[in-house]
Amino acid sequence: MFGQDIGIDLGTATVIAYVKGKGIVLREPSVVALNNVTNEVLAVGHEARRMLGRTPGNIVAIRPLKEGVISDYTVTEKMLKHYMTKICGRFIFAPRLMICIPSQVTEVEKKAVIDAASNAGARKVFLIEEPIAAAIGAGIDISKPCGNMIVDIGGGTTDIAVISLGGSVISTSLKVAGDKFDEYITKYIKKHYNMAIGERTAEELKMNIGCVYPKIQDMEMDVRGIDLITGLPKTLTIYSSEMMEALEEPASMIVDAVHSVLEKTPPELAADISDKGIYMTGGGSLLDGLDRLLQEKLGINVMIAEDAVSCVAKGTGKALDNLDKIGKSY
Repeated sequence: MFGQDIGIDLGTATVIAYVKGKGIVLREPSVVALNNVTNEVLAVGHEARRMLGRTPGNIVAIRPLKEGVISDYTVTEKMLKHYMTKICGRFIFAPRLMICIPSQVTEVEKKAVIDAASNAGARKVFLIEEPIAAAIGAGIDISKPCGNMIVDIGGGTTDIAVISLGGSVISTSLKVAGDKFDEYITKYIKKHYNMAIGERTAEELKMNIGCVYPKIQDMEMDVRGIDLITGLPKTLTIYSSEMMEALEEPASMIVDAVHSVLEKTPPELAADISDKGIYMTGGGSLLDGLDRLLQEKLGINVMIAEDAVSCVAKGTGKALDNLDKIGKSY
């Protein structure tokens, strides 16, 4: 008997794992809480995320992945080991891992992922590009000779690719995604209200009232933060129309990137895309109105895949059945 086959979407914001025959078995934030002095792991995932911005001096909550790639190698390895033990128990047979990576990563960034997974206990590591995994997870048959366009908006990167015959014909990776949206919201509130808010508050604003396309009815939400003039806590009411203003710039960067990929797409494949439409996956694609904004600017039908957040992990897991065609082993 061999170890399990696990597909992992090692995301900047969330780690999602798919086990062959079981489906999605793990969905946890990519956050690790460490003791600064002893370097001991205190919490991983949901528990560690609750500590973000709330830790005493000797404890630090770290997000070891930044913009889709590993920024803290040691912590990533510890996080992977924790999750693999959680999925497999104390394994006798080491599992095989299929991990997805952004489409435009360097060899050094690739090697960091392979080494971290191997040292965490994987028997063999396979890599797959995020847009290809997203397309498989969204249920698109990528083996046919026709063009499919995928826009995968995660936490750290937006990956855009035109796929035909099982591979990327043209792709680009943009460091503008969910985290950048939060950053722009934080900046907006600081600039307009002289108030500082935490990254969790910014994320809640984005998820509850964030939009990039005019809403029929303006929504509102109360937020708490620190008044930068008095240094005291204060509460504000923020409206969705303000969120639209705050998110206009990062949204238009994504629209421009999709437009430039379309411009470089061979005419035959571009014709297929204009027939079939563009598929959006990833948590960032759920930002209210982003699909309508893309549709309006590009004049092509845009669809959000079913269970958009899990598409990459599902595709990564399904790709384990076609290792000869898809994954490169290391």
